[in-house]
Amino acid sequence: MDQEKIDRINQFARRVKAGETLTPAELAERDALRREYIDSVKASLTGHLERTYIVEPDGSRHRLPKKK
Repeated sequence: MDQEKIDRINQFARRVKAGETLTPAELAERDALRREYIDSVKASLTGHLERTYIVEPDGSRHRLPKKK
């Protein structure tokens, strides 16, 4: 997700916090941007966890088991 989209999400948040109401089109855009942001964070976290190893006291390493 690029910085331009994150700035747009923050712009909507500032407007709502200031007491403005968003139009239905703006609400739909905000929801779509939020979903895209959440999906990108989840994908990033999943990638990090897939490359994570547990190191045992004896020095052996093994990957985290995948959740089903």
